[in-house]
Amino acid sequence: MPKLLFFVTEDWYFCSHRLALAVAVREAGFEVVVVTRVREHGEVIRLAGLDIIPFEMSRRSMNPLQEWQVLARLIAIYRKEKPDLIHHVAMKPVIYGSFAAHFSGTRHVVNAMAGMGWLFTSGNIRARLVKPLVRLLFRVLLLPTRVIVQNPDDAAFMADVGVESVHLIRGSGVNTAVFRPGPEPIGAPLVVLPARMLWDKGVGEFVEAARQLKARGVVARFALVGEPDPENPATVSKAQLVAWHDESAVEWWGQRADMVQVYAQAHVVCLPSYREGLPKTLLEAASCGLPIVTTNVPGCRETVRNGTNGLLVPVRDASALAEALARLIVDSGMRRRMGECGRALALGEFSQEQIIAETLGVYRGAMA
Repeated sequence: MPKLLFFVTEDWYFCSHRLALAVAVREAGFEVVVVTRVREHGEVIRLAGLDIIPFEMSRRSMNPLQEWQVLARLIAIYRKEKPDLIHHVAMKPVIYGSFAAHFSGTRHVVNAMAGMGWLFTSGNIRARLVKPLVRLLFRVLLLPTRVIVQNPDDAAFMADVGVESVHLIRGSGVNTAVFRPGPEPIGAPLVVLPARMLWDKGVGEFVEAARQLKARGVVARFALVGEPDPENPATVSKAQLVAWHDESAVEWWGQRADMVQVYAQAHVVCLPSYREGLPKTLLEAASCGLPIVTTNVPGCRETVRNGTNGLLVPVRDASALAEALARLIVDSGMRRRMGECGRALALGEFSQEQIIAETLGVYRGAMA
């Protein structure tokens, strides 16, 4: 039985974005091993019939001694497990995992970039210093691997770096049988931003847009759904979220496991992010028949046909965001039409089954 090993930093991310794929691979006859930091989702992974190897690492650390120890532990796992194929997800697992695969003699590697992350959206000095090094590492490490990206901009970036085998697979897919349309809820329109609470998700612009609309007398509710991410340099502090909530600018709902119910309460879904791979939350929103307001940036714009299933706005522009939200808040007919188009888009282009089939095709090519 061939063995596939996933290396992902967080167990919650694996469950939300890769569990369905892993189960499909297991059903196709593979033994599947997941290397990840285990917090609250380890049992979910085991109950799916997958083996799990707990692996502690910090997404934020740049301590050389600590990072060499992480790499040494990873190499030891790869040498012990001897996988036939390895799938790395996100930047740090891609870089460290590619090193470990080389030093453990694993030939078949798939590297999936779920967006370019904080490093490529931040302008601070740390990001500017590290970015050239990351480009160099990509050029050296990714050349013998197959690379999956989620949007055309990231595909062009990889080609510019010199990666030869680049596959565009748009997102992680959405379960259209679970995320499905329902009747629009009664009451004041609710606009939801579902994401980790990071500044580069456009959280600040969302709050400012909510303030502007309330100052204009627009009747609506605005909710942030998600938790801060202390491992990410762009995290919004819990104190700031509480302050916004207490100010009544927005509601902060925290992390929610029942996203189907969250979408059932919403009238509009908004993600004014600075850059994405291809956000799963917007695919879920489209599948639920909800109109979307998002930014005209890589990853986000792939989910919206502007004026058809949602509206695109300039990045970091709270006033333009407020105007777009206002159009949908006051026009129920527009919300309905855009929601219907979003559902058709999810079914036609972003279904979980389609994305899994495309990924299995990359696996077969890597092992051929």
